[in-house]
Amino acid sequence: MRTNQVIKYTLFASCYLFWVASGLMLAVGTYARLSKEAGAVDSLLADPSIILLAVGILMFSITFAGCLGALRDITLLLKMFTWLLLVIFILQVVAAVLGFLFSGMVMEKATLLMGQAISHYRNNLDLQNLIDYIQKKFKCCGVHSYKDWSQNVYFDCQDSNPSLEQCAVPFSCCLKKEAVLNTMCGYGTQSLKAWQAENLIYTEGCLEKTVRWGRSNLLLVAGLAFGLLVLEVVVFSLAVLLIYQIDFIIQKRRSTRRSCPEK
Repeated sequence: MRTNQVIKYTLFASCYLFWVASGLMLAVGTYARLSKEAGAVDSLLADPSIILLAVGILMFSITFAGCLGALRDITLLLKMFTWLLLVIFILQVVAAVLGFLFSGMVMEKATLLMGQAISHYRNNLDLQNLIDYIQKKFKCCGVHSYKDWSQNVYFDCQDSNPSLEQCAVPFSCCLKKEAVLNTMCGYGTQSLKAWQAENLIYTEGCLEKTVRWGRSNLLLVAGLAFGLLVLEVVVFSLAVLLIYQIDFIIQKRRSTRRSCPEK
């Protein structure tokens, strides 16, 4: 008597795919962390490599328990896997509800984090690439406006700032008018009025742009989130079924041994 092989290997395959993905996240996060200067960013939430490592370690540990437990029929690992998955599922639902109820507080926190990211733009290459990607993707600049770049010591508009980039914005804020990339295209634009600067750079902030994109693609975002939750429920259900099957087989074997007389 053995467990249902379809349930067993479907669970193993699902866990294995996420396990491989988490391993890649760990590799990328470790490489990014080791390749940068220590203490470049003092806020952990503003460091993409730390976020990658944290999520990667969590996923790696949970999915490894699921893989090994499903493959070897180890109920202890499967129970650990199901409980951790249940906790994550509950936290996701609670976070979604709280985010909806306290959207104003979420916006304030997002503003704070994006401001910290801007202030560390030149200190962290990963963060710099991420901000450049967001600004080019959403055609935006800064948090609320292009003048938010004064929060960075290199782009600060104060006369006492000795930087050559004084009152500038990164090139990712610039309108694409030339085939050849001009990394100095944003120089001096913070000193311009909005109607003057909009001929050279994107003047609208990235926070409003990303929120607007999320609202316009609400069905897509909701569909992806719902799909992830459904996948978690399916994997959780498979693990619970496998646990019950293993326990049933163990109990059956024990009862069979008791009923058989010793020779």
